Amino acid sequence: MRSISEPCLLWFTKGQGRITISGVTRGYTAHNAIFIPAGVMHGFEAGPQVFGTAVFFGRDCDVTLPTVPLHLRVREVHAQQEANILLDAIQREMDSDVPAHDRATRHYLGLLGVWLERQAKKTDADAPRTDATRRLVARYTALLERNFRSGMGVAEFAAALGVTPTHLTRCCNIACGRSALALLQDRRIFEARKLLAETRMPVGRIAENLGFNSPAYFTRAFQHLTGKSPSAFRRAS
Repeated sequence: MRSISEPCLLWFTKGQGRITISGVTRGYTAHNAIFIPAGVMHGFEAGPQVFGTAVFFGRDCDVTLPTVPLHLRVREVHAQQEANILLDAIQREMDSDVPAHDRATRHYLGLLGVWLERQAKKTDADAPRTDATRRLVARYTALLERNFRSGMGVAEFAAALGVTPTHLTRCCNIACGRSALALLQDRRIFEARKLLAETRMPVGRIAENLGFNSPAYFTRAFQHLTGKSPSAFRRAS
């Protein structure tokens, strides 16, 4: 589980897997377009046969984009071709040094935003049912994303949401096949991996920043999920 600070579009053209967005897990296949707004918690599996393109729009992108996650199963061949043409044009302009290539890139990104909007209208985003279970899990993942560094446990998150820990875990298992605790730990450990790989922050400080009770507990949790101690992971990064 992770989130990024900019909108992202995943366009899969080969293979299949599973993706979890806001605590709801669904399968994806070729010609699926998945849009993830900035700050939305997600994670996905990609096997050796999966191929596609990821578009990161930037933190200050002025392109009009959806405000909610979308999972589009694009079945029309013309629409699939249109997406591929736009993505090829964006890549070509980004790799170019001809005059106004940056402005051309922005215009193509704008057309990609239009394509997303039209496909969402056409397919109604192929959205999962927004029943009470999925609404609760979406609220939990949004709250988790804001507070996973705080040291709050599942019981505290459940209390903030007005439900019992047992009910919250049951709903998470229904929505994504994972417990509320597993989502929380996965999000914290991903952030720890990022800090270990990209900074020289001491391990004890990372543990403190992510709300672990002690460096020893952090080390045990990290090793349980990654198979390596924090220090060993950093050396291998």
